[in-house]
Amino acid sequence: MTAPVRPDPLTVRAARWSARHPWRAIGAWLVLVVACLAAGQAFSLKQIGNRDATVGQSHQAQLVLHRAGLDQPAVENVLISGGDSAGRQAAAGELTRSLRGQATVASVAPALPSSHTDALLVAVTMRGDPDTASDRVEPILAATAATQRAHPGLRVEQAGSASADVQINDQVARDLSRAAAISLPVTLIILLIAFGAIVVAGVPVLLAMSAVAAATGLSVLASQFLPDSGSTSSMILLMGMAVGVDYSLFYLRRIREEGGRGRAAAIEIAARTSGHSVVVSGLAVIVSMAGLYLADNVVFSSLATGAILVVLIAVVGSITVLPALLAKLGRAVDRPRVPLLWRLSEPGRPARVWPRLLRPALRRPVRTLLSASGVLVLLALPATRLRLHSDSAASLPRSIPIVGTMNRLEQAFPGQQVTDILVVQARADQAAQVRAALESIPARLAGNPLFAPGSSPVTASADGRVHQLSLAVPWDAESGPAKQGVKLLRQQLGPQLRRLVPGSRWLVAGDVAVAVDVDQHLADRLPWVIGFVVGLTMLIMLITLRSVVLAALTAVLNLLSAGAAFGVLVLVFQHSWLQGALNFQSTGALINWIPLFTFAVLFGLSMDYHIFLLSRIREAAQAGYPMPAAVRAGVVSSAGTITSAAIVMVSVFSIFVSLHMVEMKELGLGLAVAVLVDAIVVRTVLLPAALVALGHWAWWPGPLSRTGQLRPERDRRPSAVVG
Repeated sequence: MTAPVRPDPLTVRAARWSARHPWRAIGAWLVLVVACLAAGQAFSLKQIGNRDATVGQSHQAQLVLHRAGLDQPAVENVLISGGDSAGRQAAAGELTRSLRGQATVASVAPALPSSHTDALLVAVTMRGDPDTASDRVEPILAATAATQRAHPGLRVEQAGSASADVQINDQVARDLSRAAAISLPVTLIILLIAFGAIVVAGVPVLLAMSAVAAATGLSVLASQFLPDSGSTSSMILLMGMAVGVDYSLFYLRRIREEGGRGRAAAIEIAARTSGHSVVVSGLAVIVSMAGLYLADNVVFSSLATGAILVVLIAVVGSITVLPALLAKLGRAVDRPRVPLLWRLSEPGRPARVWPRLLRPALRRPVRTLLSASGVLVLLALPATRLRLHSDSAASLPRSIPIVGTMNRLEQAFPGQQVTDILVVQARADQAAQVRAALESIPARLAGNPLFAPGSSPVTASADGRVHQLSLAVPWDAESGPAKQGVKLLRQQLGPQLRRLVPGSRWLVAGDVAVAVDVDQHLADRLPWVIGFVVGLTMLIMLITLRSVVLAALTAVLNLLSAGAAFGVLVLVFQHSWLQGALNFQSTGALINWIPLFTFAVLFGLSMDYHIFLLSRIREAAQAGYPMPAAVRAGVVSSAGTITSAAIVMVSVFSIFVSLHMVEMKELGLGLAVAVLVDAIVVRTVLLPAALVALGHWAWWPGPLSRTGQLRPERDRRPSAVVG
C-alpha cells in the first residue's frame, strides 16, 4: 500500500503561490497596507485616561468620584517670578483678565504670593473632561506666552497636567521622527555589508517599514477597544524594524545559500526551513507579548497589542510578499553590487572566526558551560536589588521646558503639585458626620512632616453621598515619605474615622496612591506573567523540536539573558552608571513597567536566533552528524545570519537609548544588552556547550535521542546539511 503523500507546509504553499503570481501577491500586500492606514485615518486615536491607568483602591476612589460628578478638574498653574512685587501683580492682573473670558476656563483663583520666594501663583481651573484637557489647553498657553512677552523683565511660565501632556507628546513625536530617520540608514548600511548589493539590502527595510505603517494604522483602530498608552507608536517602530528586518534576513540568507538549485527551488527550500523558523519565532513573540495581558494593566495591554500587530504583519509579509519580490526581481535582487562587500558576503566562503570561538564549547563543554553561566549570573546579581517607581516629574528629561517650571513651582509653593485625596462614601443622612470627620483631619495631621499645612475645603456630591478632601503633600509622588503618608491614611486614620461613621467607605486617591497601587499590582501580577511566558515558549519549543530537554534548556538560557540585561539596567539607571554619557538624571529606580515588559519582549525575540540555530543543528543531526559535528555545522552555517540579525536589532534598540524619555532609554538598553548577550554568549557559547555535554539526550524524547541520528551512518553527506 502506498503511503499517503504529506501536504507541503503552509509556508511552502504560500511561497510557491506568491512566486508564481508575484504581481497578485505584491498588489494584495499593498492593498493590505493601504487598508490598514485608511482604517487608522477613519478613527481618532483614543488614549488612556486618568481613570484607565489606575488600579486598586485609587481606581475605586476615582470611579466613586466620577459617578458622583466630583472628578478633579484639570488645573493649570501659572508661576510669575522675578522683578518687583508691583510688576508681578500687574502681570497677574493682566493674565487673569485675559483668561476669564475664555470658554475653556472655569475659574481663575486670586494670585497667591509665595512664602518661600518672590513669586506669585495663578491657578486656572479648566472646564470639561480632565482626560482631554490637553486638547483645550492651547488658549491658556497662548495667554501665558502673551503675558510673558508683555513683561520681559519677569518669568511667566505655566505647568499643569494638560500642558505637560502637550510638551511630552511633542518630545515623543520628535524622538520618534529622529529614531526613524537614524534607524533607516543604519539598518541599510548593516544590510549592505551583510549582502554586498543595494537592492537586496533595501528589500528587508522596505518590508519592515510597510509592516510598521500597517500596524500603526491598525493600532488606531485597536485603540477604540484598548486605549493607546502614548508609547504604542514607539513600540511598533521598535519591534517592527527589529523583527521585520530579521525575518527577511533569515529568508534571504537561505535563498542565497540555495542559489545553485535555481530561483524557484531556492525559494521553496527557504520557505520550508527559514520560513518555518520565521512563523515559529513570530508565534513565540506573539505568545510572549500576549502574556502581558495577564498584567491586567491598560498600558501593558496597549503596548502588547501594538507589538502583536506589527509582528503578525511582519510574519505575513515574510512568507508572502517577500517570495513574490524575489521571484519578480530574479537575479536583479543582487544588483548593483558593491565589489568589496560582495566578495565578503558571498555564500560558501570558509568561516574562520566562528570555528575558533566554538573550540572551548566543543572540546571542554562542561567547563565552558559553567564558566559562561557564572559570568552571566554575576552580571545578573545587581538585579536582586531592583527598585521600581511609576512615571513622575522626576523621571522626565530636562530637555522638556515644563520640567524646570515644575521644579521652580515646587520650590515656591511646596505641596501645590502633589495631593492625597480622601474619598468617603456613606448614606445621605450621614453627610453631617462625614463632613465633621473630614474637617477634623487637618488638626489631626498638624505638625506631621508627611503632609503640608492647610487643605482644600470639603466638597460633596449633589445627593450628599460622596465627600472628598484634598491634602497637600510636600514630597515627590514617588518618594518614601509620600508613600508613608498614603499608608498612614489607609491603615490608621481611615479606620479610626470609619468608626465614627458606621457603614461608611473610606478610600485614598491621588498621584501617590496611584503609584502605590500600580507598584503593588505589578508585583502581584509578575509571577503570572513570567509563568505564562516561560510556560508557553517551552510548549512552542516542545512542539517544534519535540524535545523536553531543549524546551527546558531554552527557558534556562533565556532567563540567564534576562537576568544579565536587568543587572545592567540596575547598574546604569538605578546606580547612575553612564548617567552623563547617556544624558539622563537617575531617580534611583527603574520605571515600573520596564522590567516586566522587557522580559516579555526579550523572551520572544530570543526565539528568533534560538529556533533558527537549533533548526540548523537539527538538520545536521538528521543528516547523520554526531552532536559535536552537528553543533559545529549548525553554528558555523548560521553564524553570519545570526550576527547580522543581532547587529540590526542592537542598532535599532541602541537608537532608542539616545532618545530623551528615560523609559525609552531603559527599554532600548535592556533589549540591546539582552540581544547582544543572547547572540554572542548564549548562542555561540552556552547553547553549543550544553548540547555537546548532553549529547543525543538533548533531543529526548524524540527519535534523535534514541539513535543520535535519523539516517544510517552510510547516508551521512555534507550536502544534506542545509540552512
